[in-house]
Amino acid sequence: MRTATYFFIFLNLSLAVFEEPAVYPLPFLVTSLVEVLCLLVFFGRLTHFAKVTLRNVFWKDTKNICIMVAILLSLMDLAIYGVLRIYNVKSVRWSRIVRPIFLINFAESRQIRRAFRSIRNTLPEITYVFLLFMFSLLMFSLMALKLFGERNLWTAEGLPYFRNYLEIVFDLYVLVTTANSPDVMMPAFDFSSWYALFFIAFVIVNTYIFMSLFLAVVYNNYKKHLKVTLGVGNR
Repeated sequence: MRTATYFFIFLNLSLAVFEEPAVYPLPFLVTSLVEVLCLLVFFGRLTHFAKVTLRNVFWKDTKNICIMVAILLSLMDLAIYGVLRIYNVKSVRWSRIVRPIFLINFAESRQIRRAFRSIRNTLPEITYVFLLFMFSLLMFSLMALKLFGERNLWTAEGLPYFRNYLEIVFDLYVLVTTANSPDVMMPAFDFSSWYALFFIAFVIVNTYIFMSLFLAVVYNNYKKHLKVTLGVGNR
């Protein structure tokens, strides 16, 4: 039962690859028939679960309600999309966003729900570190604007260098990942090698210190909340 449920959940999620706009497009009739088959399997699994569960317990479980709502929304979206397609009206399959609900809310997905619950409980602790990181990024961006904004520097592509604050924030944010290193610092370095100290300080503070701190906070808090969740679930 679990293997079959996971198979149809995966099949339902993978339809996004074949539906318009698609990576590997398939005819609408094929994808719609596969989706209807998946929804029928989900409804059958839910019906089976209802028969082995007390009625008041079944209807009080929000997971079952979420699955039923997701099935109804998917069928509504499929019908609306099909009708609009007949009249050559382009639309978007908005029900794709509800498909992960099937992955989370079935009884077989208890471990996935525990993982999501741990992530949700970890977010408040992560937020404080993230805000500190953003404050550091914004301050370094402001310093970069003051240092380089009036130097009349240009990039290799002939674009103004570090004259727009929001563009500076984005470039330095990318620099944290080292994706644009050392290209982002070369115009300033060519103007004066002393400006390399600014980028060295930025990388040390934000890439090495804040990213290490961020990773440590995420790991420790997720591990702590996961232990609590597993302890409650095993009682």
